[in-house]
Amino acid sequence: MTQTITPRVRTLVLLLLAVCGLLLTTAGPASAHAALTGSDPQQGVVVDKAPDQVSLTFSEKVALSNDSLRVLDPKGKAVQQGKPFEVGGTTYGVKLHSGLPDGTYTVTYQVVSADSHPVAGAYTFSVGAPSTTSVSVSGETAGGGVVGWLYGFGRYMSYAGFIVLVGGAAFVLGCWQRGAGVKPMQRLVVGGWLTLTSATLLLLLLRGSYTGSGKVGDVFDLDLLGNVLQTKAGAALVSRLLLLAAAALFISVLFGAYDKREDEEKRDLTFGLAIGGTVVAAGLAASWAMAEHASVGLQAGIAMPVDVVHLLAVATWLGGLTALLVALYRSDAPIESAAVRRFSQVAFGSVVALVATGVYQSWRQLGSWSAFTETRYGQLLLVKIGLVALLVGVAFVSRRWTAQLADTVVRQNKRAPQKERVAASASGSGKSKGAGSKRAAQLARQQAAMDTARQKRTRDADPNRFGLRRSVLAEAGVAVVLLAVTTVLTQTEPGRTEEDAKAAKAASSSSSSSSASAGSGAVTLDMSFDTGGTDGKGVVTVDFDPARVGGNEMHVYVQRSNGRAFDIPEVKVALTLEAKKIGPLAITPDRIATGHWSASNVQIPMAGDWKVAVTVRTSDIDQTTVSKNAQIG
Repeated sequence: MTQTITPRVRTLVLLLLAVCGLLLTTAGPASAHAALTGSDPQQGVVVDKAPDQVSLTFSEKVALSNDSLRVLDPKGKAVQQGKPFEVGGTTYGVKLHSGLPDGTYTVTYQVVSADSHPVAGAYTFSVGAPSTTSVSVSGETAGGGVVGWLYGFGRYMSYAGFIVLVGGAAFVLGCWQRGAGVKPMQRLVVGGWLTLTSATLLLLLLRGSYTGSGKVGDVFDLDLLGNVLQTKAGAALVSRLLLLAAAALFISVLFGAYDKREDEEKRDLTFGLAIGGTVVAAGLAASWAMAEHASVGLQAGIAMPVDVVHLLAVATWLGGLTALLVALYRSDAPIESAAVRRFSQVAFGSVVALVATGVYQSWRQLGSWSAFTETRYGQLLLVKIGLVALLVGVAFVSRRWTAQLADTVVRQNKRAPQKERVAASASGSGKSKGAGSKRAAQLARQQAAMDTARQKRTRDADPNRFGLRRSVLAEAGVAVVLLAVTTVLTQTEPGRTEEDAKAAKAASSSSSSSSASAGSGAVTLDMSFDTGGTDGKGVVTVDFDPARVGGNEMHVYVQRSNGRAFDIPEVKVALTLEAKKIGPLAITPDRIATGHWSASNVQIPMAGDWKVAVTVRTSDIDQTTVSKNAQIG
């Protein structure tokens, strides 16, 4: 029976790895967890005089480096001077050289948000009048490239190692103490420790390049590593390594002295290992909570311990599930149905804790029901909830198999061969020495191998145990995909942050539009669009200045939903005065920079309520037209 199952197991494992790889590679660079909510000068504005400095406002505190804020002239030359500085609150600025000529300037930024994720972007403003620019801002992303992929892979492996280490040790200590002497179980837990340690070292080396240049050659830059050690994320990774040293001591006791103790002697040692193991596991979980989503934003003091409990519940459930899978498939020693039932109870408690903490985290990170469908974080969270529900359903099937599982008489079969071997050994040693004793030892080994094979056939023949093995394997498969989705989720901007940033940006845009209208008669129109294709959502902004009869300057800005410039192939504008049956007057603006289009001397022949229709094409086949009315003249 084992020979027919093994190929299926290998096929399933390969399929799951492929799914996880797809999830990790399509996740893209880490989304901005600190969003740009304002700037001075504002995006796309034309100022009469060159400003003394450029300032950017984010939704939360960010960390700066010497090159975090740069301002480039139309030829791509840097015109900022000195280091970026904190203006106040969440606003940061950089000084500019004096006497800058007219033209379009590009502002680029790359900072690190308070929850340790890199944030990058760019926008343009003009002095005097817009001009062409050689600077492309379409590639301004953070956490991308080979280094970004490696960092995402390291995060996935660190979560996997933590789950296997903590959950496997908890399974042995709390559910199947005989497993301390089982080699496959020992290799599983030690493998979890090695995976988590290796992944943590990898993340520590990659951190500087991941939040900076993104170059593979900077991975071993000692200066960058020194800077990383002074950050919150670096401190969390170093703390994790120190706790892993304590975890190594725990593992050596669990699979060394603990296994050699008698049952009565194990009680005190079990209590001590449980206390020590819980402290170390909680410390490891806190190394994530102290540096990521839980550490910033609403109710951080409550969110961090809740996040620790959430991670421990996940590790106890999924790591214990992995250990049970190893016990059912790889262990020669039979696992008792009582141990499976104990794990079933532990898993149920873990699911309850997981749901309770997950509900709080969802409320904290989303803030509204609409964020479930309107933000990427909410959409991924819905996928995660679906996977958890599926996992619980499969676990229910496993509980049914556990209830029907009855231990076979393996122990009786085991004792009988042992007695026979002892008798055969005694007989052989009494009759002869030398060559005879070697022959007796050889026969004893052959008999032991035959006994082991017979025990395994007897155990595998139990239909309830076979059904349990299949259901636990299915649980493990769903858990692997769930872990991949969770890893992507931790790299995605929380829905509450995304919606707050959109609201702040809309308020800023509305305020600036009102100010411009009062001062110069300019009109600004914001229109959301969706071409229906992949990555087809965004916002198009049309500016008319001075919005009067005669010649006007028109600027069109196309942005993604997160506020970044949207690199699209074509934009067209048409003006219609329906009351006088004039139009449509077609306007084809010129591309100035990524996401920025402009047209000079746009003639508007008559005052009135003009309909402004904008056609946005995001691909060869995906386009849409949106419209809005504006009072001209």
